[in-house]
Amino acid sequence: MWLNEPLAFGVASEAVRLPRLSAARAPLTRTIEVVDEFGQRRNIRIPAERPLTVYVDRRELVTLMTLGAHPEWLVLGYLRNQRLVSSLDDIESVTVDWDVGAAAVHTRSGLPDWEARTAQRVVTTGCGQGSMFGSLMDALEGIALVPQARLRQSQLYAILRAVREQDSTYKQAGSVHGCALFRGEELLLFVEDVGRHNAIDTIAGWMWLQGGDMLRGDDKVFYTTGRLTSEMIIKAAQMGIPIVISRSGTTQMGLEVAERVGLCAIGRAIHTRFLCYTHPQRLVWDTPLP
Repeated sequence: MWLNEPLAFGVASEAVRLPRLSAARAPLTRTIEVVDEFGQRRNIRIPAERPLTVYVDRRELVTLMTLGAHPEWLVLGYLRNQRLVSSLDDIESVTVDWDVGAAAVHTRSGLPDWEARTAQRVVTTGCGQGSMFGSLMDALEGIALVPQARLRQSQLYAILRAVREQDSTYKQAGSVHGCALFRGEELLLFVEDVGRHNAIDTIAGWMWLQGGDMLRGDDKVFYTTGRLTSEMIIKAAQMGIPIVISRSGTTQMGLEVAERVGLCAIGRAIHTRFLCYTHPQRLVWDTPLP
């Protein structure tokens, strides 16, 4: 079963063939029996974490620990954010098989410089997926976020309210991270996974498939429940997103990278409380607090 047929988007001279995607599905939670503080047995739900090993043209690339909500988008976003594939047109298909826990990526004509691209890795602070390719740090020099992007304080509060009201696996089972993509205060996509890196990669894969204006990041805002580490900031910047909001805080390297690329990093954002760590000129103060 395929999620889509290999269609094309864009004008004729710049048409991009979409890859064929499987439509793999897996339960997001499972029910287990626990004993509570009163010695009583009861049933609760927990996230159904599972490994997904990614193969590109039959060569093993990485094993991602994931809920498996949108595995095909996750794989595409991982390839995009790791800069292993430069164009969606290079990918012929992505097939996920949960029986064997594998995702098979087939390219149209192979990937040049495979060994060089996959040789250098940096261990990161990720949960669920903890490595990145060292070339991402080198790519910072080529990132230029649009200087005119702004977010109103009232829009920030609307974003936080939308996330609170979102039906989620976290509310059922806990132990997952949530990430969301907004245009202004409009929620475009909400994704949960065991690691925030997986969630942002899934969003990147979805944007890649949409193409057109949806692929642009300059008018988007990214939200995450996880901390703003260097890798999260780099990935958001690579997607062209100039404003990132987190329920958690930031790290020193995350702060330094955000300053360097011109990204507005907002943390500790809960209800009407937040801290703007970098580039506060991107915030428009329009909501006086009591």
